Amino acid sequence: MKKRVLSGARPTGSLHLGNYFGAIKNWVELQDKYECFYMVADWHALMGEYANAEKITTWTHEMVADWIACGLDPNKSTIFVQSAVREHAELHLVLSCITPLGWLERSPTYKEQIKTLEHKDITNYAFLGYPVLQAADILLYKGDYVPVGEDQDSHLELSREIVRRFHHLFKCNIFPEPQSLHTSTPKVLGTDGQKKMSKSLDNYLACSEDQKVLQKKVLSMFTDPLRPRKEDKGHPENCNVFTFHNLFGNQGVEKIRKECKEAVLGCSDCKKELLGFIENFVAPIREHRESLLKTGEIRDIINEGNKKAIAVASSVMKEVKSAVFGKFAAK
Repeated sequence: MKKRVLSGARPTGSLHLGNYFGAIKNWVELQDKYECFYMVADWHALMGEYANAEKITTWTHEMVADWIACGLDPNKSTIFVQSAVREHAELHLVLSCITPLGWLERSPTYKEQIKTLEHKDITNYAFLGYPVLQAADILLYKGDYVPVGEDQDSHLELSREIVRRFHHLFKCNIFPEPQSLHTSTPKVLGTDGQKKMSKSLDNYLACSEDQKVLQKKVLSMFTDPLRPRKEDKGHPENCNVFTFHNLFGNQGVEKIRKECKEAVLGCSDCKKELLGFIENFVAPIREHRESLLKTGEIRDIINEGNKKAIAVASSVMKEVKSAVFGKFAAK
């Protein structure tokens, strides 16, 4: 049997290129090798977006459309919505009962999210328990692997600690200890060339970006700060625009590097070339996404994925209740 992978993302708006190269591109590749469960983490989104809760459903449908337009196949992977599977909340409650408070307060996941979402009011009880819900998400599907970058290994350690504590307390062996599936997740800077691409910082390029908006954003991108004039020699290794040429695997990237260094290719022309590559990439995604949202196909895909997820989750939760409350526990 194939090993199982669990991953997910919060629905907070349109998918951008940072999301694609950092996660979705890899998800597409994994679905041919593993049994993949990809989750719309709307409970996680609610922790920071409770003031905009009415938008989460819309964002959910849009994000699933983005995923499929970018290559996820609902015939190969189970695509589902977290809140549609009540067992996520149930297992979260069970695990929260056995997780020491100190583990949460020192959790790198919690500390990282506090920094990442500093613009949100997340000083709430639920957000402190974020890593416990994250563990429940993985364990509920007996996930063998979670795709992460090497710098995120420590995030999974808490999940493994919770598994060990659960098995020790209830004298059972239900869950595998989820392992990191190391992936190449490049850090994609935003159009400002300073910070990681983010919708909240408005420095992003959406995978479904309108052509005119895309043109405006790309042509206004920051380039080599040490090259104020075209006749000055460039430093492509310090230029965010050149980084995007590399990211898209532009076959002429070495020519661009050489001409930039020799002051043959100006920054404006370099950005125009990049615009062509990005437009060629996003155009079919944009078209496919719009088609999916118009036909209502996304709703059917989500409903089918939810059914598959519920079938797995309900079976695992029966094992959990039996271990915790005894073999005559309510099913």
